[in-house]
Amino acid sequence: MANQYDLIVIGAGTGGYVAAIRAAQLGLKVGVVERQASLGGTCLNWGCIPTKALLEHAHALKIAKQAKEWGISFGGAVPSLDMAQVHGRKDKIVKTLTGGVAFLFKKNKIDWIKGSARLLGRGAVEVTGDETTKIVAKDIIIATGSSARSVPGIEIDHTRIITSDDAIHMREVPKSIAILGSGPIGVEFASIFHEFGSDVTVIELLSRLVPLEDQAVSAELEKSFKKRKIKALTGTTVTGATPGPNGVEMTAMLASGATETIKADYLLVATGRGPVTDGLGAEDVGMAMERGYIRVDEAYRTSVAGISAVGDVITLGWPGHPQLAHLSSMEGILAAERIAGQEIRPINYDHVPACTYCDPEIGSVGLTEQEAIEHGYDVRVGTFPFGVLGRARIANETEGFVKIVADKKYDEVLGVHMIGPRATELVAEATLMLRMECTVEELVRTIHAHPTMSEAVGEAAHAVHGAAIHV
Repeated sequence: MANQYDLIVIGAGTGGYVAAIRAAQLGLKVGVVERQASLGGTCLNWGCIPTKALLEHAHALKIAKQAKEWGISFGGAVPSLDMAQVHGRKDKIVKTLTGGVAFLFKKNKIDWIKGSARLLGRGAVEVTGDETTKIVAKDIIIATGSSARSVPGIEIDHTRIITSDDAIHMREVPKSIAILGSGPIGVEFASIFHEFGSDVTVIELLSRLVPLEDQAVSAELEKSFKKRKIKALTGTTVTGATPGPNGVEMTAMLASGATETIKADYLLVATGRGPVTDGLGAEDVGMAMERGYIRVDEAYRTSVAGISAVGDVITLGWPGHPQLAHLSSMEGILAAERIAGQEIRPINYDHVPACTYCDPEIGSVGLTEQEAIEHGYDVRVGTFPFGVLGRARIANETEGFVKIVADKKYDEVLGVHMIGPRATELVAEATLMLRMECTVEELVRTIHAHPTMSEAVGEAAHAVHGAAIHV
């Protein structure tokens, strides 16, 4: 007889494992199918966690390079990287966190069923691992996530033309690296490799870096990259890339229309991620798909009764469903609560924070200035630079600003966009503002502690009303 569960979750990434834990908390018997050797999915194993570990090493190296200014002596030695130690520390962090998920499974009596899953229809899944078994459940959640993808004309060989999954394991710092794509992954690795000592070129098809961010944020990042000699080619199309034993040669059409040959030791393709549905059997059971993604409603139900889906693998019927670990987790929680019989409220996708861990950091939530105008709002904006703050001066991190976009009629905060120190932390306050339908006046009257980076948020609110104190 097949193993019987209340809920089967396919995939143990940030959407799947969180959904499983929440369902177990609500009294369901849960089994999770995961084919990788460790739990946690892309985020814990190849994405969020290992890349941020590398970024922290880059940040430490940046501070070490400023040692003389800070009055710190290393006995004349030039700061350098021991890449074996860097990767050792990174891998230890990953192992600790993935082990933590395994502990939570044990604590919540969740079964980890090792293998690859294939849907057999409503309530039934075939799992192929060391042997093939059938498991059944009243409900199924698909949380198979996404994987790196390339663009037409460029074949990833995982040797010279690589993905972010390959980049986190590089044991030597390349002399030069070209990065195709300036989204969060691209500019994050640009910051890492630049600080490690590589000659970095970022190539972006669209007219500006981080093109989904507010235009002022894009301009600030471009200015910062230029100052640090990170080359940025925007409006540029790579029409071909040929790997060789010592590097990659690319043919690119520049914004001017001219053709240029670009050479680098490596080409990192960071042009986005595609849904992982190969072998899942979604089409075989009649599941509605769109461009390879699984189509769901606002409660994460698929077109097949009893089967739900969350995270990077889904589409809600409009382009641009954010592929974010924290969003996947919230979707997993809501799907699990609905399945357990609880009433849920749909996510407002305009209030999902986005963090880009480049240097300087970017944090944003809500409408950009241009989006607010396009939505018909009478917009007013307040901007405050980090460089004025005492805390930023102390940390020697003075680039960037906080920008608040507000509705003039009702004074409601519509969006907050920041680039600079601790932006990925400060965006949490901005997210709460939008959820609580906060007005600028309420934010003006909120006391921000001194000296902190968060003062920039309060001052930006004052600036919306034309009354910033320190500029």
